[in-house]
Amino acid sequence: MRILYIDTSSSYLYTAIVEKEKVLCEIKEEYGTHLSEMALPKIAELFEKTKFDVKDIDKIIVVNGPGSFTGIRIGITIGKVYAWSLNIPITTITSLEAMAISSKEKKFHVPVINARRGYVFTAIYDENDQEVLKPQHIKITDLEKELEKIEDYEIITNDEFEEWENTVFYEPDFEKIIKKYQEKEPINPHAINPEYLKLTEAEENRL
Repeated sequence: MRILYIDTSSSYLYTAIVEKEKVLCEIKEEYGTHLSEMALPKIAELFEKTKFDVKDIDKIIVVNGPGSFTGIRIGITIGKVYAWSLNIPITTITSLEAMAISSKEKKFHVPVINARRGYVFTAIYDENDQEVLKPQHIKITDLEKELEKIEDYEIITNDEFEEWENTVFYEPDFEKIIKKYQEKEPINPHAINPEYLKLTEAEENRL
């Protein structure tokens, strides 16, 4: 099975073409505010380097959040357009799941994304990738209380936090992610929506 993986949920572009659970070509680059203009051309580069056409892809796995509101929409839009226009099966994975799967050094895996104003997007997974704390938008102080309940854990992030010194920089392990999610049931492209885990700023202001 040949799979296209897309994650634009942060300031980084994480994308790869994986065939038979082996990475053929990948991009792991930070583009910051230029991500919206770089994502599609860089994904196109994967196809140029592998000599594949988009229609040669058997499945698309796209990260649907949480993370950057704008970033999430970029990846979802690209994935949905490919899937709908070329009739390619598509499914989703959350950024927190991908982060947890990619790191296996400790018993518990705690992916953390900075949501600002003292909040984070986070979850806690055990060594079998089972949820110990469900994905949520939570105060850092409340997360610290949850961490007091467990031992032998690692915090996976590509953000900087003063609260924690021993963090693991997130670098996706595409082969691990694909191995676990390649058989996940496809979704109607039109039914794929962002998983923000919180209201947008406009929605908060309206309320």
